[in-house]
Amino acid sequence: MRATQRKGDVATAGAIATFTAMGFDVSIPLTESALRCIHSNSRGYVVKTVRAEAFDWLYVLRPGGAEYVLQECPSGRRSVTPQEKHLIGAVAESGLLQLP
Repeated sequence: MRATQRKGDVATAGAIATFTAMGFDVSIPLTESALRCIHSNSRGYVVKTVRAEAFDWLYVLRPGGAEYVLQECPSGRRSVTPQEKHLIGAVAESGLLQLP
């Protein structure tokens, strides 16, 4: 198994565990294509950016175990960088991460 696939599996399991422990129902993604699609053609690599409203929340697990949740969809961007305000604890304390 590729290392990047293993990282994705660990992050998915982390998201399920974290949000389930917080009392949320968790939907499991069927594919990983909502955020960024990369393929190659005769001109080289093609990267498609995030489409508008591709997700409700984006869970990010960083090396070292820091967990982030982004509640805004960065449409048109190729990447995102989680910030301190996106840490799960900070988002929960702000009242933005609440049970429906």
